[in-house]
Amino acid sequence: MSGPLARLMRSSIVHVGFAFVAMGSWAAFANRAHPMPAPLQAGLLQGAISATITLVLKRAIEYLASRFSGLAALLAPPVIAGLVSASLLTLLHTIGGTPEIAKTIAVPLTVATSYAALYNYSLWRIRKA
Repeated sequence: MSGPLARLMRSSIVHVGFAFVAMGSWAAFANRAHPMPAPLQAGLLQGAISATITLVLKRAIEYLASRFSGLAALLAPPVIAGLVSASLLTLLHTIGGTPEIAKTIAVPLTVATSYAALYNYSLWRIRKA
């Protein structure tokens, strides 16, 4: 694919915006049983966190992958990224007063950790070859 659509699909702004809308919507949905403004606040907070994680995660995995070798290079970067993401999500939603923290972070954490594992695996295979 080439041209304007291809550039748009590779755009960091598009990825960050998609993360904000998709994961923010999920958080609002996960907190829908609570009175307003709780679902809205959870959605805005999760959207902001997901947008930030989207900007940082790729570079963090690349940095971590370069710091390990062997099997540790395959396992450590996504584990570290997942633990840091889980800690930050839990802390920020606790501070933000999100009612359904576990439900709220389940999908964003799964998506971020899966991405970290798959991207790190691709880097590991390239280094191994």
